[in-house]
Amino acid sequence: MKIRCIAIDDEPWALTLIEKYVKQLPQLELVATFEDAIAGSEFLRKYPVDLLFLDINMPDMNGITLASSLINKPFIVFTTAYKKFAYEGFELEAIDYLLKPFDLDRFQKAVDKVEKAMLAAKLSQKSNDASIFVWSEHQQVKVILSEIMFIESRKDYTCFHLYNKPKLLTLLPLKKTEELLPSQEFVRVHRSYIVPVKEIRKIASRKVVLQSGEELPIGRLYADNVSALVKL
Repeated sequence: MKIRCIAIDDEPWALTLIEKYVKQLPQLELVATFEDAIAGSEFLRKYPVDLLFLDINMPDMNGITLASSLINKPFIVFTTAYKKFAYEGFELEAIDYLLKPFDLDRFQKAVDKVEKAMLAAKLSQKSNDASIFVWSEHQQVKVILSEIMFIESRKDYTCFHLYNKPKLLTLLPLKKTEELLPSQEFVRVHRSYIVPVKEIRKIASRKVVLQSGEELPIGRLYADNVSALVKL
């Protein structure tokens, strides 16, 4: 799938350079170029793209203002001759910052970052939609994986602690529950607890602290599982 992009820069030579580099990278499709920031901004509001190469120091509207005004932001790579603007650029969560004049190798590295970010976004969306079914109160109940805060073993039951929903009890043992979950997204931290990796805010001495503030113990037999997370 092509990465649809546009370039906005008041310097014609910079646009020509970007056009040249885009032609050498088959994954990119340059939809349009603009020397006028306002015209480029209006285009983006009508025709969303995946990637924006954006100069910062421009007349009428600078790149920082333009990027801040966008509602549905594409991935942004700032291009400028002024290193002092880098901090402001990254404050806006730009994916990269190219200092003019940049060569093809540096341009390629920026595009590589965009590709990785797009893949991560797709995987995240897929993860958000993922679910499992468990038996609860004589019926199969769908559990959205992204809604799980943590999972707890309670004697004869397994309890799903969910965001903005009542706790869900199932007779499925915790070990069987663990087998249903994607191993790269969930980790067993204790004989009684499984937590989503994304919910771990920090790992303290013998415990994990979740985004919710909940603190769960790390079992001795599961310490290696948690240690592996630190090395990721």
